[in-house]
Amino acid sequence: MLSNKAKYGLKAMLYLADRPEPGPVGILAIAQDQNIPKKFLDAILLELRRNGLVHSRKGRGGGYVLSRPPAEISVGRIIRVLDGPLAPIGCASKTAYRPCADCTDIKACQTRRLMQQVRDAMAGILDNTTLAEMLAMPEAESLVA
Repeated sequence: MLSNKAKYGLKAMLYLADRPEPGPVGILAIAQDQNIPKKFLDAILLELRRNGLVHSRKGRGGGYVLSRPPAEISVGRIIRVLDGPLAPIGCASKTAYRPCADCTDIKACQTRRLMQQVRDAMAGILDNTTLAEMLAMPEAESLVA
């Protein structure tokens, strides 16, 4: 499941990607417009900056900007930076493999095989979807009656 950290990070990145005028955006503007707690957003944007997804400028006229065009930033990269590996269990991860303590035969484990397929399906969608593509998606119909 997507954490609030990754959800808020994705919302902030989309906000920065959808700016009509160039230039940095202050964190308070992002937090207020996207309904994200400012203190939480501070930590999220710091992590995104450390991983090269945004740049920041301090002082008057400062704020955050994307480090690359929205068409060059994949959703999968953002989620991995903020939430870690996409695999639902450690033994199915390509980048952070951890064997299960209760597993006696990893090659025969059907749960691991299924979770690898889940990981691959998620990665296929998230790694091949950019911020620009998300912005171009049509609005979803409301599920609330």
